[in-house]
Amino acid sequence: MASGADAAALVTSGADEWAAACPPLRRNLQLLAPDEVELAKMLLNEGQIHLFEHWPEPGIDDDKKRGFFDQVRRLNSSYPGGLVSYIKNAKKLLADSKAGKNPYDGFTPSVPSGEILNFGDDNFVSLEAAGIKEAHNAAFVLVAGGLGERLGYKGIKVALPRETTTGKCFIQHYIESILVLQEASCKTVDDGCQKKIPFVIMTSDDTNALTIKLLESNSYFGMEPSQVKLLKQEKVACLADNDARLALDPSDKYKIQTKPHGHGDVHSLLYSSGLLEQWKSEGRKWVLFFQDTNGLLFNAIPSALGVSATKGYNVNSLAVPRKAKEAIGGITKLTHVDGRTMVINVEYNQLDPLLRATGYPDGDTNSETGYSPYPGNINQVNYIFQRDNLPYDTRSIDCSALMIWRCNANTNEFCGCCYLQCHIMCVITFHVHFVHCF
Repeated sequence: MASGADAAALVTSGADEWAAACPPLRRNLQLLAPDEVELAKMLLNEGQIHLFEHWPEPGIDDDKKRGFFDQVRRLNSSYPGGLVSYIKNAKKLLADSKAGKNPYDGFTPSVPSGEILNFGDDNFVSLEAAGIKEAHNAAFVLVAGGLGERLGYKGIKVALPRETTTGKCFIQHYIESILVLQEASCKTVDDGCQKKIPFVIMTSDDTNALTIKLLESNSYFGMEPSQVKLLKQEKVACLADNDARLALDPSDKYKIQTKPHGHGDVHSLLYSSGLLEQWKSEGRKWVLFFQDTNGLLFNAIPSALGVSATKGYNVNSLAVPRKAKEAIGGITKLTHVDGRTMVINVEYNQLDPLLRATGYPDGDTNSETGYSPYPGNINQVNYIFQRDNLPYDTRSIDCSALMIWRCNANTNEFCGCCYLQCHIMCVITFHVHFVHCF
């Protein structure tokens, strides 16, 4: 903390001229530690002067002012590139949104390559066996940062019953399924395999403590506690207007309003935690991502993993049959005029107009199968570790989407929270395939 003498020297030397445009902040510089001064400079440089305009004289709310910088530190450290990068990305996305820019401009959609599986037939059973053989070399990652509020449930979604006959909750079902896969996979190995399959759960401020309590009170549902790792995602700052000014909390003028960054945070958390390097050193080949309330998923995971193993896929997205124009995103291959290609989820309200604008006058229509050729995304993705390096470096991921609520089309301010959200499939920048399960 800077002393009064230090602050006086600062003012006398003119070293505080950078804060001249914001007198309330300038008067309070004596309260700030050196790193807080640098954060304040950064905020002013990024057009965030409004954050300090209400600050009273030193001696009033000093603890709250220091608390403000504690929050700024967290926000700055939790986003790749810090708040400068966050604000820069926000300004670009806001400008694109205001201008009505088409994010798919220059791209032509087509159906990605993949494998169509029919549950229980010979091909399915064969691929399932191949997947079981590979399972002991896999790690499972569950994104579980959300509550069940939209379902009228006050607890965490993984505590919801998967079915009503036994009342078994989702997380119990997932753990028991992984343990069964672990045992079955080790039986296929001749060297007395004792490998434990890691299970990672991404939580949030809303779900972390409740998830720990659920696991501990049920002895981890039979899984060894050392197999389970919780990674808690941080929140990101909300935006107040089209100028990407950070929004102050309406109930506390010394706090920036925040929202969860989205389930795509799991990628950077895996990287920063060191788990990816650990798994690589252990010889693991696969990372399987899934979401919190999909009770049928483990019926298809072994066969999907078998497809990846037998076909040599680096990335494989498990999908489901989807009717044309159904309100679910479609897995789509996009080819740019410059030759770039990617396979991603295109939201249903974007897929039909994209097809119509690129030579398909009927848009998203059902094929002879009775379903759209663009299968439905369920955010279940299998990644393979490359032999010499990891499949993605999350330090440089730029995968934000803009979540925005405007009061009307002409206003510069937002009537609700606007923030950048990261999606679980955003790191897919190389060739991806899909498994389409019936």
